[in-house]
This record gives sequence, C-alpha cells and structure tokens, in this order.
Amino acid sequence: MMIRLATERDLPGFLGLAAQVEQWFGPMVEEPDFHRAVEQHVHRSAALVAVPSSGGPALLGGLLFGADASGSPQAPCHHVHWLVVAAEARGRGVGRALMADAVRRFVTVPASIEVVTFGSDHPGAEASGARRFYASLGFVPAEPAPPGPEGGSRQVYRRAREYRAAG
Repeated sequence: MMIRLATERDLPGFLGLAAQVEQWFGPMVEEPDFHRAVEQHVHRSAALVAVPSSGGPALLGGLLFGADASGSPQAPCHHVHWLVVAAEARGRGVGRALMADAVRRFVTVPASIEVVTFGSDHPGAEASGARRFYASLGFVPAEPAPPGPEGGSRQVYRRAREYRAAG
C-alpha cells in the first residue's frame, strides 16, 4: 500500500468510499457539499489516499485533514475532517497509515489533533470501530459534538499535544 496526496482523479474513489459508510454518516455521494469539500481539500493538498501498491484503481482509504485557522499560533489545532477505509481493507493498517502520513505531512509541534466521531450510543460506534481506532492512536474522548446529518450522536476525540515533528 502507498499513501499519496489525492488528485482530482480520486473523486470517484472518495465517492465509492462514502457510499460504504452513508448508513453511519448520512448521504454524501449525491451531496454537492461533500463533492465540494473533497475538491477543496484536494486543491489545498490536504487530502490523502491509500492505494494498492500494485496500482489498482480502487482506493483503500481516504482522509481529509485541516488546521483550525483560529487556533493559537503556539499550539495550533488540526482536524481529521473525514477518514474512511474501504470495507475490504479494514483491520489491515490503512487508517493508521493515513493518520501517520497526515501527521508527518501537516502537523508541526506543539499541536493538538481533533476528530468528531460517533457518540458511544450511536449504532456505528461499535460497528465501525472508529472510537476504538482513535483511542488506539492516543485520542481521548472529549466534549459532545452536534449530532451528525443522520441525527446520530457525535463526540470530539482529541490528542491534546502532538510531539512528533512534521517532516
């Protein structure tokens, strides 16, 4: 597997990944706002994809990342805006590789990283493994977040300080 910056050619792959998780995140594939979000991240070089080493067409995973413009210059806050791993690639280190590459590329220290994921009572919390995944990367549950587009509960997970230098 290789991790690389996403390009405009990857939009169909992002839509394919989105289709696999719409039951948890709400509609995305047909939503112009989702298309715009992916395109904006691609244009800002803030979107990553995991692709098979063999160069196959399907994406193994995708990530949209960003920094909070209002964050403190002494300790900026970075955000995982969207991270999805293809169903057939889950449990094989794809999400971990995407996160490691995002930290290496985008995060300077000191900084915090946040992600909004499922609340503990959300049906996708256990089925997706998202809460367990972020906890395994050192994120801790923080404050509740507004409900997702499908109405399910959400929670912020945060890594309070990031000590690995970008490079």
